[in-house]
Order: sequence, then C-alpha cells, then structure tokens
Amino acid sequence: MPTLFSQPESSLNSFAPRLLDWFAENGRHDLPWQQHQTDTPNPYIVWLSEVMLQQTQVTTVLPYFARFMDPFPTVQDLAAAEWDMVAEHWAGLGYYARARNLHKGAKQLVAVIDETGEFPQTLAGWEAISGVGPSTAGAIMAMGLHRYGVICDGNVKRVLTRWAAIDGDITKSATTKELWALAERLTPTENSGLFAQAMMDMGATLCTRSKPACLLCPLKDDCLAHAQGRETDYPVKAKKQPKPSKFSDALLIESVDGEILWLQRPDNGIWGGLWSLPLQFVEKVDGKANGKTATKKSENDEGKPSGDIRSNEKVYEAEFTTAEQIINEWLIKNELVTESVSNTLLDDAPIKHSLTHFHWYLTPRKLTVDNAQILALNKKLAAAEIDFKWLTEQTARDSLGLPRAMEKIIER
Repeated sequence: MPTLFSQPESSLNSFAPRLLDWFAENGRHDLPWQQHQTDTPNPYIVWLSEVMLQQTQVTTVLPYFARFMDPFPTVQDLAAAEWDMVAEHWAGLGYYARARNLHKGAKQLVAVIDETGEFPQTLAGWEAISGVGPSTAGAIMAMGLHRYGVICDGNVKRVLTRWAAIDGDITKSATTKELWALAERLTPTENSGLFAQAMMDMGATLCTRSKPACLLCPLKDDCLAHAQGRETDYPVKAKKQPKPSKFSDALLIESVDGEILWLQRPDNGIWGGLWSLPLQFVEKVDGKANGKTATKKSENDEGKPSGDIRSNEKVYEAEFTTAEQIINEWLIKNELVTESVSNTLLDDAPIKHSLTHFHWYLTPRKLTVDNAQILALNKKLAAAEIDFKWLTEQTARDSLGLPRAMEKIIER
C-alpha cells in the first residue's frame, strides 16, 4: 500500500510502540509538571511548563518553575497577581514576552473558567489563549487533559527530520506542513500524552543537536539519517545571518545615600514591564563609538557634555524610551557628565548580553546627584507619568523584576 511518507507502513505503525516501550524504561518520570502518572491531570501546570520550556532547557526551567509555583499555585493566583510580582518571579528566565502572554493568558483562562466551570477543553479553545500556538495547545490537550493532542516542537522536529530524512528547510511552511502531517500520523489515538512525553524525552536526551546517542535509540533500525551516517545534517535550516551589535551606556544615577534610579520598561519591546537602569544609545561608526550621547566626553571637551543624540532623530526615537529621552535632555541641559565606574580597564569594559536578534554591549557609567537634582529629575519623570524608583542595588535585586543584563551590571 503506497504511503505519503518516506517510511514504509510497517515502520510508521511500529514507531509509537517502540518509543513508548523505551520511555517506560528509560524516560524521565519525575519532572514536577508531568501528568502521565495521575488520574486527575492539571492543565495549568502543563501550560505553565510548556511556556517556560519554549527555547529553554529543562535544567534551566526547573528552579524557575518551583519559584513560580510557590506564589502562583493556581491560575486564579496568577491572574490576580500584579505584573511586578509576576515579572520578579520570571526575571532571569529570558524571552520576557512569554511572561506577558502568560499573565494575560491567566486572566483569559479565569474568564473561561468563570463562564464554563472548567479550563478550555478543545484545541481551538487553548489556541485562543495568548501565547499558545498549535504545539503548546496539543501538549496541553494530550498531557494536561489526557485527551488526543499532537505536538511538533523543536525536539520533535529534530527527531522526525532525522528518522524520515526530511531534507526541506524547517523554517519553510511546506516543511512545517510535512512535519505536522507526519507527527499526526505517528501519534496514537490512545495515550497521546505518554507519546508526547516520550517524544520530548527522545529529543532532549538521545536525539540531541550534537552527538546523538544513536546506539541507545529505539528507532535506530529504520532511522534514515542514521543509515546514511548523516544524523547531524538534520534538521535542515537556512544559515542564520550574523547577529548585529548594539552599544549602550547603562547609567548608574546615584544619590548621596547610595540609591540608584530604576525605570520600568514599556510593556512593548525589549524587557517589557521589567526594571532597568536608564540606557543611552552609543552610535558606532566603523566599529568606533561616535560619542553622540550627553553622557560621553571626548579628550578635548574638558568634561562638557558632547553632541546631542537628537541630531539623528531616527536613532533617537528607535533607541530611547520616553524616560531615557527625558533623562538625556536633562543631562544635556544641566551639563552633567557620567564617568567610568572604575579607573581600571577591566571594570570599564562593556558587558556583552546576547538577545535573539542582536548582541548588546552595555557599558556602566555613573553619576552622583544631590537632593535638588533628584527632585528636579523626579518632577520631570512624574510629569510624563514614568514609573521609576530610587533603590539600592540590593533592594532592587530583591524587590524588582530585573533582566539578567542588569544583574550582570550590578554584580560586577
């Protein structure tokens, strides 16, 4: 009988039984969000774990999951929490848009529960929740509700492209469609939750990106990539362009009492809703700083503020939040110049922080201000309805949701 897939029917039919036998003996059964050993599954913790595990390894997620479940044991607790508290417990996990969607999604789920008395019971119902895509929705259906659900996340795509020698670029929609069709064909109607757990474990522990443990794999006998000795050629993915670099000064504007100015980032954009030091863009020309911020001084300017970044309006609008624009203007007007945090070259070197689309080099710069200057700056920020706080480094670390980049700066 002909098949639409590169593997024969016998291999397609035996895939799930072989995988489930392997999982029963060798899989992970003690992860705190796993539901395959309970008769009353909890879709909330499956949803939470699936969001946390997006682009993040299990070993990284485990302590964050425990830290998050303590104050938010139910979806109602998460929905009722203030954003600052959610951000504080997410801080350091990265990809902060996930946390915003999680908080928004919790409110949506509570509304569904209030109306129907239960969590969404369909794939479409889960896909209507913020931040939930087809694979996450399938995982929740399969593992969180013990119903039929199909997953096709990064780990699954790696297993399938190797086993079936799928040569298409996985970033292309045609390949995605092919992979989903194969995942649906392989997923058993019964025990799809166990199958989902097994597929995740296969990709995470055996069929890894580099040095896959093929000799231990229950699928090795008919894995086409293994037969060709081409395991690491899959999945096929277009080469990424090198990441661009951006350069900023991180301003430690400090009172005489040791309190530092912290700004809450806008909801949209990088680090949305988290707290950060004021940042000032440093324009680079041919790899060298052009020095177009009010916080830089050149060798011959005798400590006076340098040129106004607003000479390049496009850069000014794109790289500065409203609060940072206000601070930059205030520094220029008052002829205030930040200084190096140290006289040593090592401490003055920028901190490299890599994000999804670019590398960010952050150079700490300090400025001590008196009470009159603080009052004047506070007045300007308050007039623009900016959320800001003056806190010591330790208090900020203990009470605010800080991006990892900010922790790197205050740890140095």
